Amino acid sequence: MKTESISQELKQLEKNLQTMIAAENPILYSAAEQLFNAGGKRIRPAIILMIAKLINKEHNISTEQKRLAEITEIIHTASLVHDDIVDNCDTRRGKGTVHTIFNNKIAVLAGDFLFAQSSWYLANLNNLKVVKTISKIITDFAEGEVQQGLKSFDNLISIQEYTEKSFYKTASLIACSCKATAMLNYDNNSKENDFYLYGKHLGLAFQIIDDILDITGSTESLGKPAGLDLKNGNLTAPLIFTLIEKKELPKIINREFQSQGDVLKAITLIKQTNSIQKAKDLAEEHIQLAIHILKTKYNNKDNRDLISVCYHVTDRIN
Repeated sequence: MKTESISQELKQLEKNLQTMIAAENPILYSAAEQLFNAGGKRIRPAIILMIAKLINKEHNISTEQKRLAEITEIIHTASLVHDDIVDNCDTRRGKGTVHTIFNNKIAVLAGDFLFAQSSWYLANLNNLKVVKTISKIITDFAEGEVQQGLKSFDNLISIQEYTEKSFYKTASLIACSCKATAMLNYDNNSKENDFYLYGKHLGLAFQIIDDILDITGSTESLGKPAGLDLKNGNLTAPLIFTLIEKKELPKIINREFQSQGDVLKAITLIKQTNSIQKAKDLAEEHIQLAIHILKTKYNNKDNRDLISVCYHVTDRIN
C-alpha cells in the first residue's frame, strides 16, 4: 500500500495517539498502550488522510480531518480489545492481547476508556453531523457482535446474513469515517455518499479476505491462531460456500468443533472445494465496486493511492 504522500501525517498521528490515550491510572494507560505498541498498518487513518487530500482543491488536510483519522484508529483499537475477549484470542499481531497480559476486567475497562476518549475528541470537532455519523459505528459494533453471537455454530447462515454481520463489525467503521471525512470538507453531499460506498465495499472486501486468511494462513503469518473463527462458531464465507457441497460439514459444526481435529477437518473440507476461490471472487466484486466509484467520479492522478489501497486488500492472499 502506497503511503508516501501522507507519510508525514502518519508519523504525526503515531505521536498524537500516545498523547490522546494518556490516563492518570497507570494500569489503564499501560493496557491501552499495549495494543498501540503491537503495531498495525494504520490502514483506516491512512484512507481518511488520502480522501482528505483527494477532495481538497489545494490537496491540504484540515486539522479536523487529521483528528478524525486519530479518532477512527482509537475506535478501531477499542473494538479489538473487546473482540479479543469475546473471541478468547490470546495473541494479536504476534503479541499477547490485553486480557491475557492483565485480565478480562482490565481489558474491558481499557476498551471502554478508549471508546470514551474517542467520544470526547469527537465531540470537540464541534460538528453534529460528523458526531452522529461516527457514533453510529459504535452502535454497529454492538449489533455485529450480537448478530455473530446469535448465529454462532448455525449451519443455516446465509451469505446475506454473513455480509450484514460483516458490515456491522468491519465495514461500518471504514464507510462512516470516509463519509465523515467528506463532511469535514464542507462541500456537497454527493461526495459524502460516494466515499461512504467506497468505504463500505472496501470494508466488506477486507473482512472477506481476513476470513479467507483464517482458513489458509498460519499462526505465524496471522499473528493469532489460525482457524480461530471456526473454533468460536463464527461461520464465514469459505465455510458457508462449502456447506452446500460437503454434507459431513454440518455434523462437525453441530458438535461445535469439540472432537479432536474437528477444526482441521473442516479446513480440509473447505480446501477440497472451490469455496476459497468463491470467497475471493466475492471480495473482488466489492473491490471493483470501490474502484469504480473512484475511476468514474475522481479519475485523476490523485486517486492512485486510494486505488492502491483496494489492491492491497486483495494482495494479502496472493
